[in-house]
Amino acid sequence: MSRRRPRTLSAEDRKLWSAVTRTVTAARPQKPKEDLAPTPDRHHSKPKHKQSFEVSDFRIGEAATSAMPGSQLAPSVSERLAHAPVRMDHGTHKKMLRGKLKPEARIDLHGMTLAQAHPVLTRFILGAHEDGLRLVLVITGKGKDRDDPGPIPIRRGVLKHQVPNWLHMPPLGRVVLDIREAHIRHGGTGAYYVYLRRAR
Repeated sequence: MSRRRPRTLSAEDRKLWSAVTRTVTAARPQKPKEDLAPTPDRHHSKPKHKQSFEVSDFRIGEAATSAMPGSQLAPSVSERLAHAPVRMDHGTHKKMLRGKLKPEARIDLHGMTLAQAHPVLTRFILGAHEDGLRLVLVITGKGKDRDDPGPIPIRRGVLKHQVPNWLHMPPLGRVVLDIREAHIRHGGTGAYYVYLRRAR
């Protein structure tokens, strides 16, 4: 049995077929099939945006002029209090920051743990408010570097960082009008001026 030879199109048939295909549009355009052969970069997606850092010309030993990208650190307590809105009279506020106002009472929390300091501070502030005092001084100290910080770093000056939070939270938040770092003559960054609301 002889095999049938494949039929080929004549030149005239090819011309007719190309004319027909130009007039036809697909009902559903087919997407081109992806090559299924594995390629080395097929399963490793590249990042869309690469961060590029340009290094400007410099000389060895020269101070850097541009800031390198770094981690965004939370602002310190000093920065937060300095940029907080002023809730008291502006004239009194300026006098207080210059150390011209003398605190009417003070408490020193040096050497206390958080568990000890919280109730002591609460009694002191509420008592001062009941007595009609307006400006009191809370001494926390600046804190000291620990010899053995351990695997989890502990913030220096735990009381210095915690006291402003306590003063904003109940029950003290309702009687405290403003908190600022003290002037150098009253303890500087190791103490806070606490300006109390008027007692009713």
